[in-house]
Amino acid sequence: MAFPVDLRRCQALGLAGTAFLALGGETAGALPVADLVSPESGRAALGLVGVYFGVVLLIAAWALLGRVIRGPEPPTPRALLLVLAVWAAPLLLAPPLFSRDVYSYLAQGAMVDAHIDVYAHGPAQLGGPLADEVAPVWRDTAAPYGPVFLGVASALSGLTRGELPAGLLGMRLVALLGVALMAAALPRLARQCGADPAAALWLGALNPLVLLHLVAGAHNDAMMLGLLGVGLLAARGRLHILGVVLVTLAALVKAPAALGLVAVVALRRHVGLARAVVTTTVVALATTVGVTVAAGTGYGWIGALKTPISPHNWSPTSVLGRITGRLLDGLGSGFAPLAIPVWHAAGLLATMLAVLFIWLKLRPGPIYALGLSLAVVAALGPAIRPWYALWGLFLIAAAAPSTSVRHRVAAATAVLALAVLPSGGPPDVPQVVLAVSGGVLAVVVLWQAHQAAQAPVLGRTA
Repeated sequence: MAFPVDLRRCQALGLAGTAFLALGGETAGALPVADLVSPESGRAALGLVGVYFGVVLLIAAWALLGRVIRGPEPPTPRALLLVLAVWAAPLLLAPPLFSRDVYSYLAQGAMVDAHIDVYAHGPAQLGGPLADEVAPVWRDTAAPYGPVFLGVASALSGLTRGELPAGLLGMRLVALLGVALMAAALPRLARQCGADPAAALWLGALNPLVLLHLVAGAHNDAMMLGLLGVGLLAARGRLHILGVVLVTLAALVKAPAALGLVAVVALRRHVGLARAVVTTTVVALATTVGVTVAAGTGYGWIGALKTPISPHNWSPTSVLGRITGRLLDGLGSGFAPLAIPVWHAAGLLATMLAVLFIWLKLRPGPIYALGLSLAVVAALGPAIRPWYALWGLFLIAAAAPSTSVRHRVAAATAVLALAVLPSGGPPDVPQVVLAVSGGVLAVVVLWQAHQAAQAPVLGRTA
């Protein structure tokens, strides 16, 4: 007997999940330094259990919503947008979750506002309370972001006058605007690619990774993807120049979006490849120069793309580099320090080859090719975070040619949603045990609800 499920049940279950996330985050989240709770305390332990309880409820609600979308009466995109708004609502005023990057954003915005070169200095140069909130590993690291994002961060710094609560809320509102642009673009891109708009919204916007990391974590990837989505939408229509401008703005938030310009050229190849390349290049360069001058940050962001990554990053090339380095070190080889750089270089080469294979050999539609390319960039790059998966997933959701692709991507999403602690710090064994306990408790509650829902049906059958 199938578990009875409808849109309202999914909405209520997901709302319960994000509410537990917000409540648990009050003691276990990426809190300001003055509000940090000792990880060994009972309050922190209860918060961690609550967060993972909420994460599993949210994943379950999302999976059940997928069943509703595949059912005989699928919800409209407008109804799904309402679900997204309801699920996101508890996270609006919640503390940052799963990462402390938002504090880096605020510090970098204050540095631009104070005319400190963010591409030459880390937040430590700023000093003061904002710099203290930045994770120690990043305090002396230059910003890897483009002038569009730093201009927004600087404007926000001026508006909030460095006040932390107002700054955190401002950054979350910026992220919510990015998510709203993503949600607005997805159904339209899906229709143009011959995909189901509701399924695209489900996978690309209601995805737990979007709520956990773009909304709760307030990552600037939301701004990048929102601009990229509406830019591609414009480029598919008659607004080619506007499309190039918007995609370039996305790349001037975070560099991976620059691959979107390849998709723009492909979308305009009917006017002639040479003409499409020239027009796109000229408009992109003019936009880059104009925005950089307006932001006043200079072109240091190009060199800052080499910003060092965390030494404990779990990207495949970093892991292989550390393993190779230990093996060489055990053998007494002097080449051990080169292991990680060599593996990173190999990853970049593999990325280039894979992207060329996608565009020149596989030749799927431009939107799908871009989604696959961004997925490869995220997977084989020198650094990886769970929210990086959204780079490719967002466009794969809009253009995937089969439901089997969506199912595999959805399964990977569910795993990645459980990959990071709400504090954003490295896990230890007691914290992992507490997190698993919260998830198991949620599974037990869901199973009991399933049994209770079946009982009346079985009684009537008997």
